[in-house]
Amino acid sequence: MRKATIAIWAAVAIFSLVLFVGNAQAEDKLGYVDLSRAFSEYNKTKGYDKTLSDKEKNYTEERDKKVADLKAFQDKLNLLNDKEREAKKDDLQAKVKAFQDYDRQKQADLRKEQEDKMKELLGDIQEAVKKHAEKEGYTIVFNDRVLVYQAKSMDITDKVIEILNKGQKK
Repeated sequence: MRKATIAIWAAVAIFSLVLFVGNAQAEDKLGYVDLSRAFSEYNKTKGYDKTLSDKEKNYTEERDKKVADLKAFQDKLNLLNDKEREAKKDDLQAKVKAFQDYDRQKQADLRKEQEDKMKELLGDIQEAVKKHAEKEGYTIVFNDRVLVYQAKSMDITDKVIEILNKGQKK
């Protein structure tokens, strides 16, 4: 008899716990954010894209000028006799190495700057998501890329973009 009473109380406790957990889960507020849209519609992204694009254009122009200078130097060497050409060969190799070092460094600098800007933008987006989620009582906010299906009613991207662009120039 005592074992039966303990079993009944245990069953009641488990049943109550299941109901409590079920109710707690039913009250969770879930949402998701379209990160690619948030990035592209964030005004700061557009500004960074323009800045980086201008830097890449300047780099390309500098690079093209250096390539043209190297080609001109090579053409001048081709006009020299063998002895003079051999004497200037080390100069050409030094210029080529200097160009390669310059090119490698500039590309690395541009990549690093782009990565830094992306990290900053992602941090801004995460902060905007957090601010909106806390204000509206969201328990969990997902990235839309990891979801197989999502109801449009759970999309909070517009609110996040609104928070991001508040105070930003278009």
